[in-house]
Amino acid sequence: MHADAYAARSKLISIGVLLQEIPAIDVNDHDALIAALLPAVRDAGRVEMEHFRKGVAIEQKADRSPVTVADREAEALLLAALSKIAPSVQIVAEEDIAAGAAPGYARRFFLVDALDGTRLFIRGKPEFSINIGFVEDGRASFGLIFLPPSERLFVTRSDGAAYEARLPLSGDDVLPDVSFKKIATRAPDRDALVAFNSRGAGSASAHLLAELRVAEARPLGSAMKFCLIAAGEGDLYARFGETYEWDTAAGQAILEAAGGSVTTLDGEPLTYGNFTRGFLNPYFVAWGRQPLWRSGDETSTSKRGA
Repeated sequence: MHADAYAARSKLISIGVLLQEIPAIDVNDHDALIAALLPAVRDAGRVEMEHFRKGVAIEQKADRSPVTVADREAEALLLAALSKIAPSVQIVAEEDIAAGAAPGYARRFFLVDALDGTRLFIRGKPEFSINIGFVEDGRASFGLIFLPPSERLFVTRSDGAAYEARLPLSGDDVLPDVSFKKIATRAPDRDALVAFNSRGAGSASAHLLAELRVAEARPLGSAMKFCLIAAGEGDLYARFGETYEWDTAAGQAILEAAGGSVTTLDGEPLTYGNFTRGFLNPYFVAWGRQPLWRSGDETSTSKRGA
């Protein structure tokens, strides 16, 4: 751990060190990991915003999903940083996998989505994020999500809690002081539930929201949905469609640290390290607190206020 940057554990943290000054660290020291990652995260955010303002050419990956130079440039910055920060830890990154990488089983590994929400990025919607998660023994134990358009940063820290800060993209290459504020989910009001929907959400998730009598459903892109639930700005996010582990690991870690949960449809925690199925997630629901519903449980949606 860099002694000058992290001599104390406090609710507020000052980070003003350059990546090249930080040696390899203990990845379980979340505060040190944050300090080491922020310069590269900020650089990746700058790259993405530059392309976002100017527009980019669109390519198509083998699975027919879009990719841009912004995805690749941002991922390259993050992978270079992670390789220096934690050289012994495997990295599973979306564009690296799309390019043919085939990582084998690892007990501990990073999951990276350098530009989550590429379709919205291409369409000019400011609903994209940078996601970095760390997995150990199937559990997402660390998360960092940065929203470049709003400069909102969400992380898990060494005290086990979730925090939010502002990471400004303007200024010189030395990071300014970053002050973190602890965040927490809110208790759900069954008469005023707010859900976040993926913009491509289908009828299955809409049916669940109807069962839960959700008062307001807000379409939103990327891992922003996990962050806003963690910050107490919503109650759930149901995803009954294709997602991958790099889409969800950082968000799940942050949401759980803030008091929430992410479960499969049978109520079990969403887990990681599914190498044999290409890191594909099952359907899941992210909750502000404990699940209000599980598959086959008809009573959970009929008892309002339970």
